[in-house]
Amino acid sequence: MTSGDVTTQGTGASPGGQAPQWSPAHNPTRRPMLRTALAIGVAASLFLLCLLILLGILGERLTTQTIVTSALMAIIPVLIIVPTFLWLDRYEAEPARYIVFAFLWGALVAVVGAFFLNTFGLKMLVEARWTDPLETGAVYLAPITEETLKGLGILLIYLFRRREFDGIIDGIVYAGLIGAGFAFSENILYLGQAYNEYGGEGLTSTFLVRGLMGPFGHPLFTSLTGIGIGIAVSARRPAVRVLSILAGWICAMLLHGLWNLSALAGMDGFFAAYVSYQVPLFLAFIGFLLWLRRREGRLIGRYLSPYADAGWLTHAEVTMLSHLRLRRAARAWARQNGGRPAKRSMDAFQDSASDLALLRSRLVHGTAEEGASEREMVLLEAITSHRRDFVGSPVT
Repeated sequence: MTSGDVTTQGTGASPGGQAPQWSPAHNPTRRPMLRTALAIGVAASLFLLCLLILLGILGERLTTQTIVTSALMAIIPVLIIVPTFLWLDRYEAEPARYIVFAFLWGALVAVVGAFFLNTFGLKMLVEARWTDPLETGAVYLAPITEETLKGLGILLIYLFRRREFDGIIDGIVYAGLIGAGFAFSENILYLGQAYNEYGGEGLTSTFLVRGLMGPFGHPLFTSLTGIGIGIAVSARRPAVRVLSILAGWICAMLLHGLWNLSALAGMDGFFAAYVSYQVPLFLAFIGFLLWLRRREGRLIGRYLSPYADAGWLTHAEVTMLSHLRLRRAARAWARQNGGRPAKRSMDAFQDSASDLALLRSRLVHGTAEEGASEREMVLLEAITSHRRDFVGSPVT
């Protein structure tokens, strides 16, 4: 099936008359299952190893009581950041396993890797008798190592789970979760060290700056890398994909460096920078997120309309699927009329339709992954099946 065709309902044939190369037969090979098990095993082993190393790093510097207290305070910003990025992903929610992977990558792998690289880099600067090695490390070294390691987590999802990466919103969501995980682990160390050195007053002031004034710091920095990778998803030319990823990564490092530089300028300098450009930048970022979410709704309506013309959906369903308010009303209607099973079917119907629309966008633009046409048919059949569960019969 070409990117310009939409199959007609029930026939499985495209307008050109050619049957799609798709079969519902079960794949008899066990290799996909083995690959999945192997990937989960490798990721779990890596996370466990990094967790043990992180606990060792914290244990050398902090008491158990301080670690627990710092962790309880560090989790407060997480309860703000994570729901914010999940709210952004309402139209086409990412699989839970990738959300967990992103958070753990930031909280364990990126933090541990950055600790050793930053420590090694700082040691080299000291041995070289570099002028102001601490300032150089904070402004130049830390942004490079930390944004590279955090961005690597997004890049891994993009390279190995391409089907679950639809564009800029997905890049921002994965980046935000990685940044939230990184900030959580880093805050435990900073809060604990502040308490050891300055007591309760130091703990409170550090929490005020890192937990309340700048909770979106790391997620915002890394989101620039996520935007670059999200642009690469829809780019046809390899050079554009590479340049967009590099541009996002460089911007993330620059913004991170500016933040660290303002933190070294003393409280007066930090507050001046905070008011002059950090708060406006954060507000602009929030506005950008709102625009992206509305834009995704419009895209869903645009790319589902051809399926309504072909009979797979009704135009009323397309309107519902492209507005979050109408989606909520549809879920409430399904639960009222069919209970929890109908509500679950409506959820699955909406998720599959959103996935289909974003897949259709990639097909039209010629940037879809291998096997996208077959997945299109799978999603169409899933939509029909889910509708049958909460309506009772397919659309006619």
